[in-house]
Amino acid sequence: MSNDQQGITGDQWRQAKLIWDYHQMRHELRPVNVAIGLGSHDLGVAAHSAELYRSGLFPTLVFTGGNSPTTAEVFPRGEAVHFREHAIDLGVPAEAILLEPNATNTGQNITLSREVLAAAGITPKSVLLVSKPYMERRSFATARKLWPDVEVLCASEPLEFDDYVKSIGDEKLVLDMLVGDLQRVIEYPRLGFAIEQEVPEDVHAAYESLIRNGFTSRLIAS
Repeated sequence: MSNDQQGITGDQWRQAKLIWDYHQMRHELRPVNVAIGLGSHDLGVAAHSAELYRSGLFPTLVFTGGNSPTTAEVFPRGEAVHFREHAIDLGVPAEAILLEPNATNTGQNITLSREVLAAAGITPKSVLLVSKPYMERRSFATARKLWPDVEVLCASEPLEFDDYVKSIGDEKLVLDMLVGDLQRVIEYPRLGFAIEQEVPEDVHAAYESLIRNGFTSRLIAS
């Protein structure tokens, strides 16, 4: 791993790995009523959703997501549309997939997917959220806030931290994203967007250290 070329030290790498580990819920997967694939820049979400569908964990899959500044060029017709096409290419029947093409944030991913399911006559009691690896905890906290009567499980592509960074190809950007998602885990509960999540002291210290060291491009004003 060529940390040095982007000025990432060994300590910063270890701090990032702590945050990476914290973001993942490590839920034991079991059959659920529906899965929701959360749109993003990471087509691995669609691939992993397809794999989980083929394993028989759920009969219905929703892909949700419009566009953001980081995905408009890669997925010009919208995240959910491209994810759906990729899943069909990987063997998921088109009739098993519902499309939610408008969401622009995680709260909308949940709320609008729920509306799409209701329109299809589906009122699930259990939902599997499939996301980027470092987005599991935030998606869980958001769904528990906005959809409290549903059992929520989380999954993501089973990649080690180093392998995920290599797949994205920009080490600093990944660290920035890890920090940005943790900020949202910390800040969103008081804004009413998510339930509270306990953040261990070592994870919080790693977060503050990475902010001091300039990994801030994905922070929101708080």
